[in-house]
Amino acid sequence: MTEPVSSQSLVIDNIGLLVTNDPALGRGPLGIVSNASVVIVDGKVASVGPAGAVADQCIDADQACVLPGFVDSHTHLVFAGDRSEEFTARMAGSPYDGGGIRTTTYATRNTPTDELDRLVRLRLLEAHRAGTTTIEIKSGYGLNVADEARSLQIAKAHTPESTFLGAHLLPAEFEGRSDDYIHLVCGEMLHAAAPNAKWVDAFCETGAFDVDQCQAVLDAGRAAGLGLRLHGNQLGHGPGVQLAVECGCASVDHCTYLTDHDIAALAGSDTVATFLPAADFSTRQPYPDARRVIDAGVTVALASNCNPGSSYTTSISFCIALAVRDMHMTIDEAIQAVTVGGAAALRRDDVGRLTPGSAGHAVILDAPTYHHLAYRPGVPLIRHTIGPLGT
Repeated sequence: MTEPVSSQSLVIDNIGLLVTNDPALGRGPLGIVSNASVVIVDGKVASVGPAGAVADQCIDADQACVLPGFVDSHTHLVFAGDRSEEFTARMAGSPYDGGGIRTTTYATRNTPTDELDRLVRLRLLEAHRAGTTTIEIKSGYGLNVADEARSLQIAKAHTPESTFLGAHLLPAEFEGRSDDYIHLVCGEMLHAAAPNAKWVDAFCETGAFDVDQCQAVLDAGRAAGLGLRLHGNQLGHGPGVQLAVECGCASVDHCTYLTDHDIAALAGSDTVATFLPAADFSTRQPYPDARRVIDAGVTVALASNCNPGSSYTTSISFCIALAVRDMHMTIDEAIQAVTVGGAAALRRDDVGRLTPGSAGHAVILDAPTYHHLAYRPGVPLIRHTIGPLGT
């Protein structure tokens, strides 16, 4: 169930446990306030205080836990087609190599724009029901000028966090000519994509694109005024993390295989390490040891990586449970990673927290504490999602 934020004032009252993510407002790094209320005016938090605040509209939390809306900083929602058989084969032992991206590319290219948009809307509704209020959407299943451009037009219609991922995988028509394809990505394709993109991304991985090709894409994107992101170190050790740090990327995503040198580089930068545990679950890759990364002082995020091949989920709650169970994160760290961590990966300071002046995006749980998000995996614990997805 969702509740829209109107131009009138709204109070979430009778909150048993409130996560603000502001230590100045409450206990510990999560800024926890007990028996609280949050007043939202014109879509922004006006005040945080004790229960009993008054506004034009009231939602009674009935002593449940309230969190900032989840920030999903890595998704691939613009796609068509089904790859469930690929998933089934992988669960039976077939390795993941990223090649199924071409299957999705064929389906996406051959799907009308209005149908692609309808599919994106359905996925966004699903994500919103699951507590996500801010989302990033990548292109990457068009892999030609026209289809990358229309993918980004669809993405931008739903979120300001749209990302050009023309360098996702080499399309079949460029087999054996990867440098020619990168030339297209950095030229005509970028020119068509940039008006509807905030970010540029590339897949730096064996079987996708090498470090020099990804460097060229990032340089071209920066010259076009786009922010930088990078897929790196998903399928094995490689240069992706180092490249992301050297280029000043806002985030480097996957980070499944990290050396001590990679972690040191991240710790000395403001590049966020974004973990995508649902992808590791779906591809049977080992889970990264987030403990090493966090203890080194690196800012981390958790995101869904929703896509048809390696992580077909919009559930941030599922990602939280995986991170706590298999990545050596505490539940408090996981909550931060899906809120302020995701916001940092998007270079946002207006989302991921419930503090005066921040966006009035909140999640009311069907639980007394956020611990239940890991304690009760697979249970739909989101009672209300408050705030427009994608803003």
